[in-house]
Amino acid sequence: MNTSDATPGHLSLMGILRTSWHIWRKDLLIELRSRVLLNQILPFAVLVLMLFAFALDGDSTTLEFFAPGLFWVAVLLAALLAIGRSVATEQADATMDNFRLGSSSPVAVFFGKTLVILTQLLVLEIVLAVGVIVFYGARLSEPLLFVSTSVVATSGIASAGTLYAVAISKLGVRETLLPLLLMPALVPVLIGATRAFGDALGTAGVNGWQWLGLLGAFALAYLTLGALVFGSLLEEN
Repeated sequence: MNTSDATPGHLSLMGILRTSWHIWRKDLLIELRSRVLLNQILPFAVLVLMLFAFALDGDSTTLEFFAPGLFWVAVLLAALLAIGRSVATEQADATMDNFRLGSSSPVAVFFGKTLVILTQLLVLEIVLAVGVIVFYGARLSEPLLFVSTSVVATSGIASAGTLYAVAISKLGVRETLLPLLLMPALVPVLIGATRAFGDALGTAGVNGWQWLGLLGAFALAYLTLGALVFGSLLEEN
């Protein structure tokens, strides 16, 4: 991977984008070959949706009303698996050590890793969206709000997940510690995305675009924080 133009002393925008692209492409190729997303994470998320349907006795009215919240609970649970998988892969390959000792810009590494998780979760959400339509009888009232909420909320999940994952990457209890740290931090995303989806699916009398704005602020805050402190976290770990 050519990262000569993305050194700490030369943080050009093109260098950061190029390095992020290489990281994104490399990690996605690894995931495609391993098929973990397809064979494990995606079936798990679909199974969660089905279990919710069974738990609510298949009541179509109730399922449709709670579809937004149940959708995002399934996404968050699957995100924990995807983020945990990312950490385990990096530790097994000593990739983070290579980033720390090499010339790659920490900002580019952070955005590249965030984009990998974002891409995987968006693919997952497409399948789950079909699931809530099939299992819960949900109807899409505002497609633009639905898609915008998915992208913005998932950006917040991916950026926060990447940040927390690297912060605990060297700890022996990271598998159990990650959910304890990350899930409380993602409560605003769960609430905001559920409200916005409720408007998009026509099941809640709220202004989904206002909630989308709050989700955007959350994602921007974590993206900014990650860009600022990711390098320090790499050095410490």
